[in-house]
Amino acid sequence: MSFLDNLESNLKALESRDERDPKAFAREAAVREASRSAALQIAPHADALRNGPFLNGLLTACRDIGHPRRILVRAVWVDSMFRLETGAKRLELRPTPSGVLAVLLVEGREQESTPIDLSSDPVKLAEKWLEVEKNALR
Repeated sequence: MSFLDNLESNLKALESRDERDPKAFAREAAVREASRSAALQIAPHADALRNGPFLNGLLTACRDIGHPRRILVRAVWVDSMFRLETGAKRLELRPTPSGVLAVLLVEGREQESTPIDLSSDPVKLAEKWLEVEKNALR
């Protein structure tokens, strides 16, 4: 028997053993259902963040504040979370079942987290975050 045949045989045996274990199947189903439920709860807030005017205002404010100070702000989506990065500093906008949470991180450590209202002024959040950047450089 060749190595690949042996490997295929072992994989089939493992798969059939997992399929026969009802407890493992029930645990996986519970995890899938919990994940689905959480995604459904945050979906309205994630959609409002992604498609609302707050995000464009925040990006514009970061550009307007950062450009004269020569601060490059990088933006990236990670699943439903929106992240702004500059150097070792991050601002993460995390949708939760109760709203959107703004988390300020410095070198990967959480400094502050506050709930934000997506109908509020995004310039204030940008100023606060880039002020953290300014003070950290001193």
